Amino acid sequence: MYPFIRFAKEMLKYRNAPRLGVCDLHVSHHRCWPWDLDPWVELNNGRTLTLYDLGRIPMAMRTGLMDVLRQNRWGITVAGNTTRYRRRVRAFERFELRSRCIGWDARFLYTEQAMWKGDECANHILIRSAITSAQGIVPPAQVLRAMGQPEISPELPEWVQSWIEAEGKRPWPPMS
Repeated sequence: MYPFIRFAKEMLKYRNAPRLGVCDLHVSHHRCWPWDLDPWVELNNGRTLTLYDLGRIPMAMRTGLMDVLRQNRWGITVAGNTTRYRRRVRAFERFELRSRCIGWDARFLYTEQAMWKGDECANHILIRSAITSAQGIVPPAQVLRAMGQPEISPELPEWVQSWIEAEGKRPWPPMS
């Protein structure tokens, strides 16, 4: 089940937090609860993706993106991701979630997030998101303009550009 109570807690906690610039870092703190675990008593990989929402959505609220989405009746959806797991997050461990938008292209916004246990990064994700309307994908430049922000993206890191290129070569639909 989606962690609605934790989500509501994060939204309430950051509702009056200082605004962030579009590419500023949002930091939040969480704990791995028993309902987040897999059979090996560590944070489930699927739940990890869900918990990343607890950083990404409050970050969007603090940047002003959520206001623009509501005003324009736009939505936001994950259009792709790549995750690297390196350290286990075990039951009851606390972790810090770091989230920031790192740029955009003609169709998508790119967000980098990581879960940290002290000085060790447990996992890291790159998320490609699309802003959607009844007419389809809204170009990020239009979204940034509506936010009163510069439309030109910071240069995406080489590893992100390589991932975008690799995704462009991936067949769709996949072979049955």
